Amino acid sequence: MRWGDMDAYGHINNVQIVRILEEARIAAFGPPRGPGLPGTEPPVPLFSEVPEGTLALIVEHRIRYVQTLEYRNVPAVVQLWIGAVKGASFDIHYLVQDPVTGEDCVRATSHLAFVDEATGRVLRLTPGQKEKLAPFTVTHAP
Repeated sequence: MRWGDMDAYGHINNVQIVRILEEARIAAFGPPRGPGLPGTEPPVPLFSEVPEGTLALIVEHRIRYVQTLEYRNVPAVVQLWIGAVKGASFDIHYLVQDPVTGEDCVRATSHLAFVDEATGRVLRLTPGQKEKLAPFTVTHAP
């Protein structure tokens, strides 16, 4: 959490929560192909290993604010897992917890699909992509 993430009420602003989800997603799956320089290899290099011309796009976010996430001068705790894996898309689930109390603050889901940059068409997940997701797929929320 950053000082600038706090709103006038002293808790992390809802827009910054989406940024926290993005940072957790990139830490787990790597940055999309192209931006920046190589860094630490993510646990599941899913985004960085897509073919040239493939975009990893968020189709939908669903966010439930269970309680406010107060600003702390330490990182929030984010648990991340894969939910439903379909033919051409999958869900990423998040649980954001207060790093001091351990209380649940945010439950969220991002629905993601790979899209062909040239045509704008959704691409089916490859067997290799599904295989990478399998160890992190949970059928019920923790």
